Amino acid sequence: MNAHDCLVVLGPTAGGKTRLACRIAYKMHGEIISADSRQVYKGLNIGTGKDLMEYRVNGSDIPYHLIDISDPQKQFYLHEFAEHLEQTFNAIVSRGHLPVICGGTGLYLSAIEKDFELTSVKEDHQLRDHLEKLTRDSLVRQLETFPPALTAHVDRSSKKRLIRGIEVATALQGSGKPKPQRSKKHNPFYICVKITAEERKKRIADRLQTRLEGGLIEEAEELLKTGLSHERLQQLGLEYKFLSYYLLGQMNRSEMQEKLRIAIIQFSKRQMTWFRKMEKEGIKIHWIDPAEDIDALIAELKKIFEN
Repeated sequence: MNAHDCLVVLGPTAGGKTRLACRIAYKMHGEIISADSRQVYKGLNIGTGKDLMEYRVNGSDIPYHLIDISDPQKQFYLHEFAEHLEQTFNAIVSRGHLPVICGGTGLYLSAIEKDFELTSVKEDHQLRDHLEKLTRDSLVRQLETFPPALTAHVDRSSKKRLIRGIEVATALQGSGKPKPQRSKKHNPFYICVKITAEERKKRIADRLQTRLEGGLIEEAEELLKTGLSHERLQQLGLEYKFLSYYLLGQMNRSEMQEKLRIAIIQFSKRQMTWFRKMEKEGIKIHWIDPAEDIDALIAELKKIFEN
């Protein structure tokens, strides 16, 4: 089988993957598909690092997709991403272009290669109220009571995703509907930006300072003015969660910035753990030093995709 039908550029937050993906897309007639679970939302620009200026390379605009497609008032689910991904992928291929998928959301990256037959399960507020009272460890134990076929796709890194996983598994088990099947879908070529832990920490701190100076707090205030609740802002995670606490007066600015910096570093560690998990599951990831010659990398990629 070829060979590869798409390129995936992944990496931890602040690793420089968007810039690398755009430079590759420019040289290889590619279009970017974002695989980021928060960039789908309109209005979440600075905090999610959409960095739309990166999509202009040498005076040319690189087409991008799955950014700004959903109202932040509503939860955007994995099955919706999978549907959008397939439609966008087919459209890019029909134009004779290369799909270049860029992101760091583990479940979204899994949806590229595996076909999850996920049903659209509505929120069960009574179940959620019960689950919210449990610890993360208790949620993991409850999730493990379901058959693996119902829970293999669940990201266990946060309570929110564990609760959604239990909610979906409960609905599927009680409905008689087919269990999610995993089958080969696409055959990506994976490259990942290689960056040391110390450099990652420094970039995270510097980037956070730049974003705070560049209007991140005002962005959160504007989202609240549009009718987004503090509860929803906190559900959107990381920057928006801590900004909500700050705007509610539950933290001062320096405390907010420090706790947010630590939370982003912890998030980046979880991303790296997910990438290592992908490798353990047999996915070959080619680790790229961003300081290496980009032209030499693109020459190698052209050979791979032209064969």
